Amino acid sequence: MEKMTTCSVAGKCGGCQYQGIPYKEQLKKKQKQAEKLLGKFGKVKPIIGMERPYYYRNKVHSVFDRDRKGNIISGTYQAGTHKVVAVEECLIEDRKCQEIIRTIRGMLKSFKIKTYDEDTGYGLLRHVLVRRGFQSGEIMVILVLGSPILPSKNNFVKTLRKVHPEITTVVLNVNDKKTSMVLGDQEKAIYGKGYIRDKLCGCTFRISPKSFYQVNPVQTEILYQTAVRLADLKGKESVIDAYCGIGTISLTAARHAGKVIGVELNRDAVRDARINARENQMKNVEFFQGDAGEFMTAMADNKQGADVVFMDPPRAGSDEKFLSSIVKLQPEKVVYISCNPVTLARDLKYLTKNGYEAKVIQPVEMFPFTEHMECIVKLVRKCLLT
Repeated sequence: MEKMTTCSVAGKCGGCQYQGIPYKEQLKKKQKQAEKLLGKFGKVKPIIGMERPYYYRNKVHSVFDRDRKGNIISGTYQAGTHKVVAVEECLIEDRKCQEIIRTIRGMLKSFKIKTYDEDTGYGLLRHVLVRRGFQSGEIMVILVLGSPILPSKNNFVKTLRKVHPEITTVVLNVNDKKTSMVLGDQEKAIYGKGYIRDKLCGCTFRISPKSFYQVNPVQTEILYQTAVRLADLKGKESVIDAYCGIGTISLTAARHAGKVIGVELNRDAVRDARINARENQMKNVEFFQGDAGEFMTAMADNKQGADVVFMDPPRAGSDEKFLSSIVKLQPEKVVYISCNPVTLARDLKYLTKNGYEAKVIQPVEMFPFTEHMECIVKLVRKCLLT
């Protein structure tokens, strides 16, 4: 029998929709959902589950507030509200990251740091984000403040690192706007380099405070390796990685392809991607800042082609403008990595009506105890099918 661990705030938090459900049952539910939404496009393979589905999130975000008695609390927003639920221990978040947040909470009183009040706009500390490199062990602490000055910042860092010497960088981020966005535009490293590095699929990646980096490193290896394997690269192909971020898929694919082009809107991510390519001595990868759909349309207009397109869009999926650029470019294969099977089904409908056929549908567990999952779909251009 599977040993069940229960969360004390499951009812209040709302972050884990599958709390209290045995893990094997969670996987069955996700498999059924994938089959219901994607089964019309082809056979859905069995979901790739996790061996140890606890404490997997290597990025932990905590919001700070006071309870009715005036005690400082840290935790998460209750789903759909701005009410803070105090969390002592989360079953899906990295334990070391949680320890650091508890230490910071305990330091606030002696450093006379007030927590930020969402309603009045008074106070200083809004959020704390902790990111840990799963392979490297490097740790970044991001203190999100309502104004730019942290009193006794050097002593604060010294005290924090005395308890947690494994912290390699501390960054101050200023968010002085009334917004639901966690990070503001202004940031400054007050200890260390302002970023951490981690290893994934044999490559080293630089992760800045705003970099997108999958939160479940164990399953991310499986996700990206499966995606590259499904592309069936022989070493000579030209590949486009749309929505490339800091280049995680680009660099993983580059070892097996002739040339890889990564396209990304976020300027900071492109900067990190270029550094990552240089540090990994990848000469066959180029990164461009811009809209991937417009980039591929321009390629098609200039009679340029690509053999494979990897796409890993956000939860909202792609838009018709982007999908039409794929159809215009006519790559032999499209490998679609999705974190939302609902928008994936919508986008597959468009692609399968416009010259592509889904050959493999592979769900991958990335978020145990939540209703979310990733799916990889390999599509092949129909005129190439035999």
